[in-house]
Amino acid sequence: MKVKRNTLLLIAALVWSAAGFNILRIGLLACPPYRTIVNYLLSAVVFTVFPIFIFGRLVNKHTARISAYEEEHFFLKFFNVKSFIIMAVMMTGGIWLRSSGVAPDRFIAFFYTGLGASLLLAGLLFGCNFAKGKA
Repeated sequence: MKVKRNTLLLIAALVWSAAGFNILRIGLLACPPYRTIVNYLLSAVVFTVFPIFIFGRLVNKHTARISAYEEEHFFLKFFNVKSFIIMAVMMTGGIWLRSSGVAPDRFIAFFYTGLGASLLLAGLLFGCNFAKGKA
């Protein structure tokens, strides 16, 4: 199924927002026994680092790539192959961390809360780019 380039931004917004919401939910569900100022600060650090060094750059890179498209493209072209591989590795690693017990619940609480919030922010940025009709 082919879609217009701006629709690719909407798809990216929906995918990233859904992933961010789910990861944030997992982190918040793990939080109650670990509500300390240290964990709140660690979540804030994770939330700050990921958008600055990873997700903000990714949103800009993919928005620019999508904006350069001249015609309609397959609906999964909101990502390139490298990004799909990175996403698969991150999902597999996250599932493994939780199911293996390697990462304690305290880590899941602060890290997933910060990571989920930053993923959700990336989804909202894709949504803003879609709304602006940037592509």
